[in-house]
Amino acid sequence: MIIHKLIAQHLKKQDDLEFYQMQAVDAIRWIAQSGVPLGAGVHALDLGCGHGVFGAELLKRGCSVTFSDFDNYLAPTLRTHAFRKFDIDREDPKTLGEYDLVICSNVYEHLSKPKQFLEAAAHFLKPGGVLFLSWTNWLSPWGGHEFSPFHYFGPTLGPKLYDRVMKKQRKHTPHENLFPTYIGETLKIIEAQPELLVRKIAPRYYTEFGFITRIPVVREFITWNCALLIERRKRA
Repeated sequence: MIIHKLIAQHLKKQDDLEFYQMQAVDAIRWIAQSGVPLGAGVHALDLGCGHGVFGAELLKRGCSVTFSDFDNYLAPTLRTHAFRKFDIDREDPKTLGEYDLVICSNVYEHLSKPKQFLEAAAHFLKPGGVLFLSWTNWLSPWGGHEFSPFHYFGPTLGPKLYDRVMKKQRKHTPHENLFPTYIGETLKIIEAQPELLVRKIAPRYYTEFGFITRIPVVREFITWNCALLIERRKRA
């Protein structure tokens, strides 16, 4: 469980580099414990990589990593590594190539076409390859991001109430750069793809309580951040 450490770090220093490193290290621990191969011979894609924190941790594990985002925000120490400029919403994910492991961390809720992205997953994974998909679902305590918990008043009224009460500038506006997403709906999209299967699902920051994600409705409110391991089925 890492949720208490993240809250403590955020209260002290907000979302600094260490905050994101803690997330990446813990997520990679869970991925490895779930039996996903990591190390030499594994070609990983850090999709929506930002500064490259997640990919940097995979490099430490010996993976070959390609970083990708709509612009290059990589830390200077990572600038020598492979980078592909790619806009997930505007370009076809089917053209990304095939990887053993694809990381998509805290990006999914910012996609205007999340279904299109999931439907393309079998095209950017090698047979037996795994997509780590993690995102903040809308009905979780942090579903509205910085204007939480006002998001519980809805994607239109919620931000307006936040602006009026808190009088702080927002980074996110629903249906512009933050889109309501739901765990149940996401699982249905994946289940409709014959080449994909959900290998594992858990609340990202307290993976020990994976049973929560098997309870419809309840999971939407108390998962906080949902983590999925989605595998492309191996060919017969």
